Amino acid sequence: MTDGVAHNNTVTLRLLATSDLHSQLMPWDYLADQPSPDRGLARLATLIARARAQVRDCLLLDNGDFLQGSPLCDLLAANGTGGAPHPMIAAMNALRYDAATLGNHEFSHGLPFLTDALQHAGFPVVSANIFTHPDARSFVPPFAILTREVLLDGRPCPLRIGIIGFAPPQMVTWDHQHLAGLITTEDIVTAATRTLPLLRAAGADLVIALCHSGIGARLPSPGMENASTAIAALPGVDVVVAGHTHETFPNANRSHGAGDGDGDGAADGAGDVTDGDGDGVNEPCGSLCGKPAVMPGFFGSHLGVIDLALTHDGHAWRIAGHHSALLPIARRKPGGKLTALVDSDPAIEAIAAAPHAATRAWAQQRIGHNPAPLHSYFALIRACPSVRAIARAQSAHVIRALAGTPYADLPMLSAAAPFRAGGRGGPGNYSFVRMGDLTMRHIPDLYMHPNTLTALQISGADVARWLERSASLYHRITPGAADQPLIDPDFPSFNFDSIDGVTYRIDLSQPPRHDAQGAMLNPAATRIVDLCFDGVPVDPDAQFVLATNSYRTAGSGQFAGAQPDRVIYASGQLNSAVLLAHIQTKGGIPASDPANWQFMPMPGTSVLFDSAPRAVRYTGDLPPGSVEPLALTPEGFLRFRLHL
Repeated sequence: MTDGVAHNNTVTLRLLATSDLHSQLMPWDYLADQPSPDRGLARLATLIARARAQVRDCLLLDNGDFLQGSPLCDLLAANGTGGAPHPMIAAMNALRYDAATLGNHEFSHGLPFLTDALQHAGFPVVSANIFTHPDARSFVPPFAILTREVLLDGRPCPLRIGIIGFAPPQMVTWDHQHLAGLITTEDIVTAATRTLPLLRAAGADLVIALCHSGIGARLPSPGMENASTAIAALPGVDVVVAGHTHETFPNANRSHGAGDGDGDGAADGAGDVTDGDGDGVNEPCGSLCGKPAVMPGFFGSHLGVIDLALTHDGHAWRIAGHHSALLPIARRKPGGKLTALVDSDPAIEAIAAAPHAATRAWAQQRIGHNPAPLHSYFALIRACPSVRAIARAQSAHVIRALAGTPYADLPMLSAAAPFRAGGRGGPGNYSFVRMGDLTMRHIPDLYMHPNTLTALQISGADVARWLERSASLYHRITPGAADQPLIDPDFPSFNFDSIDGVTYRIDLSQPPRHDAQGAMLNPAATRIVDLCFDGVPVDPDAQFVLATNSYRTAGSGQFAGAQPDRVIYASGQLNSAVLLAHIQTKGGIPASDPANWQFMPMPGTSVLFDSAPRAVRYTGDLPPGSVEPLALTPEGFLRFRLHL
């Protein structure tokens, strides 16, 4: 189907989908200050134009998280746009987006910033499960109906397309500091069940769910974060665009940046196809619960394309078949190098030119000195100096803030996590700071999220439980066995907190206490051993101050003791700003202390983990002979063997 018209009462409607763009307008990595071939709406715009040119009837949709996630947007949030449209909105207007939904990160810079940006949108923005508080009004319209005149047997025929959107209900917890008392959310499936009949009653012939949510279980559970499969199972939904988890679908190897210019993970199927394994996810057919679906990666890495074959029986439209595909903007060559498949659109580059230049100028401002290379290549297998630098900055700030208070004499601890440690972000998703000048770009490289600094009063037992939650990152390792996978790929690195101020060891022979989401698996499991403060075993009843962030103290990640009623200090300052001030006060990042945590030895045992290819240059940071580089993975990581 290429001209949008097929006879026998069939017409093609092409849906183009983006998701998790995170204000990545240009093919540029501001944290590394270098070009990046696998990101940028400017480059994706070229694929959009090509895909549109092939069909008559086409919609362009965005699935959320388009307004936050790059230094360019962070600067605009801090400094304002001077009344001009946000460049991301301006670019989406120029590309003639037909509709969009809100992701959780649209709220990460607060409601005034978001409201100002949305007033310039030339397309409907919808969400059915986000409400203002306390009046319970929809923050944006729950749905929109787009009417298009399609050609059916050469004759114009109206097609009314319903667009409904959803976001993870947990967003009010994740951005508690911005949304408390202002925004409430509803369970995704509950909101859909309530709203879909209204959308059909309003005249929608076809319903597309923009579900800023991952591909999870088919059966709904209360408050589920990843509900795209459960949404697809609802009878009122015809098509699903998924997102939020930065994955790709359909894509047999699920490799970021893989594929070629003809499509990555193309799939054909009919709307009533039977799912292959009963979980509702049919990768070969590109469907969720028999409904056409795509999940188009992140940062503009892929364009999702769904071609729908629509028929009309004289009374109603139905989907007779579909073809789902992902079109990548880059591919990885043998050897791991990413190569762009398309050039950038000059019109989008022109819109981004001024803020891009301003962001680069900001990123190059000198702030201090770094005495040794700092990186997160091995942050998941050893105490990481880059993470400890964050922790020390937090401690120093909280100690000053609590001086003269009843908490001043309590022992000080600090929790921090490696935000950039591979995973779904790919082999380029690691922090790296060269020896020498520190510049502004290194701050978001080390601390990329807009959290604010907080502190808790917690017990020694809570400290142990906090670390057990972190240590659930690892698979259980069998002593004496070789080359076992070490890290649970579903466990995000931002939930791998280490705690500075105590020493401890991790016993990998024991089962994890929690699953990747924090739910209890093995309540009696104990991986954290030899937990000490100042060389003395930690008393479970002892009291400590723990510096952390607003994301944790709102309950995110399900860490023991991280409840709002335990908060003894809320700075209101971004953790990244605290890190910057600390570096400027010290003149740089001080040399790191000896490691405060390690794995328990397991003679004759080895495990496998992945890191950036560049990590091989820094294996000297680890104990001699403990790590061996093996081979590149299809995703471009370098696999290592670690001897325990």
